[in-house]
Amino acid sequence: MFYVYILKSEKSGLYYKGQTSDLARRIKEHNNGEEKSTSRYVPWVLVWHTTVESRSEALVLEQKLKNITGVKRIEDFINRHSTN
Repeated sequence: MFYVYILKSEKSGLYYKGQTSDLARRIKEHNNGEEKSTSRYVPWVLVWHTTVESRSEALVLEQKLKNITGVKRIEDFINRHSTN
């Protein structure tokens, strides 16, 4: 099982989209500054995630998410696909 996720920086309001096989570990890495591209915007909070069966599915979905740009469009996606 693989996770595709969206994080939001509490510092800047920016969003980060990614995929991983271990969601808890990956969020810790982001918040510990271990990921160069996200370290300036710590802390990060998980705002959306889903699971898929394979890494190839995760990569395809991650790329689709990365093509969603603009805060409003990202927030619209999160609201439409939220399980809450």
